[in-house]
Amino acid sequence: MAITKEIIEDKIEIVGDYKNIQIRTATVIKEDGVELTRSFDRKVLECVASSYDGSSWTHTDTDVSGESTEVQGIATAVWTDSVKTAKKTANEANL
Repeated sequence: MAITKEIIEDKIEIVGDYKNIQIRTATVIKEDGVELTRSFDRKVLECVASSYDGSSWTHTDTDVSGESTEVQGIATAVWTDSVKTAKKTANEANL
């Protein structure tokens, strides 16, 4: 009786004006190759994080180096300079 656990990114979506990357991860438990359970986790990556200290803004590009190569490639493709600039402007407007 062999029990295995597999974690896979089973859905990656690009959403919204600022190209948020939504990642769904499935955790699959199998016994002798037969799936017993499947559970899901989700996370959303935004291209830029912004903070305001009362007098000035700080904008930090999101670090995707810890993500899968597929997610890294998607981020490189969709998080253009114009998308990042628009996100920074929107963040400042929503203070």
